[in-house]
Amino acid sequence: MNYRLSPSDLTYLFEGCKFCFNVKVKHRISQSSIPLPGIFSAIAGVQKNFYAGRRTEEFCKDLPPGIVRFGEKWIESVPIRFKNSSNTCYIAGRFDLVIEFDHGGFGVIDCKTASPSEVKTRMYGRQLQCYAYALENPAPTKLALSPINKLGLVYFQPFSFEQITEGRQAFQGDSVWHEVRMDEQSFLNFMSSVIEVLDSENIYPQTCNHCDYCREGNACLVGKPEAFEKGCTCCLWCTYRARMREIDKDDLVPLVSSKVVDLPLCSICGAPMRKKAGKYGEFWSCERFPDCKGTRDV
Repeated sequence: MNYRLSPSDLTYLFEGCKFCFNVKVKHRISQSSIPLPGIFSAIAGVQKNFYAGRRTEEFCKDLPPGIVRFGEKWIESVPIRFKNSSNTCYIAGRFDLVIEFDHGGFGVIDCKTASPSEVKTRMYGRQLQCYAYALENPAPTKLALSPINKLGLVYFQPFSFEQITEGRQAFQGDSVWHEVRMDEQSFLNFMSSVIEVLDSENIYPQTCNHCDYCREGNACLVGKPEAFEKGCTCCLWCTYRARMREIDKDDLVPLVSSKVVDLPLCSICGAPMRKKAGKYGEFWSCERFPDCKGTRDV
């Protein structure tokens, strides 16, 4: 099997709950998504429009001279192979910004509206390592950029609010650069540990006591002693767990309830997608549009 892995799932979901990570990656059953306020998408869009085509000297003195050349481009890597597994995986997602440096090479940058910290930088750094690997090891016809010689985050932290004119207000804040140390071997070692989790059968019976979705699934089984063996249609998690051992043993498609539709998931927020007709034909659109503008080809 060639697992499709998104940078965001490797950053958040993998660390949050291995059971939910397995369910999503192997069987495309996603956690219920919590709609994000549209204001966060609006802030991100304004930031990216501001940086587009801008020189690094204008917004970050800590970066080498260069120009923001790409924004919000889709990337996909070649399959990553491992010594101890017959399965492979590939990275697919969309980065924020790529800078082309005057002296050669590129930098992958993420914009964050948050207070900066080393802990956050290490967490977000995994996403940046994913983008860098995919750009340097792209699938055929996908965006290729090399070498990637700098990764980092530009944090925007608002500290004041001003009235500019009647009916117009503005935030002001600090812009702080945090660099992420590049280490491809450590990244590949981490990916090897991800494959071990996906290959393992022992992970499935274990649920995470800190995960709301796992707790909800366990609560659904209370008072229904036959649910685990015969299946339960009350939620995605009960349905999946009722069949998981049989599925993994026989390597079959999971027998999920009728309300689970085999739809692609948005690579930005993880929500299901809906097929729509556009100017150039049919395409998949995130069901959370316009709050999320994720799309993919049919």
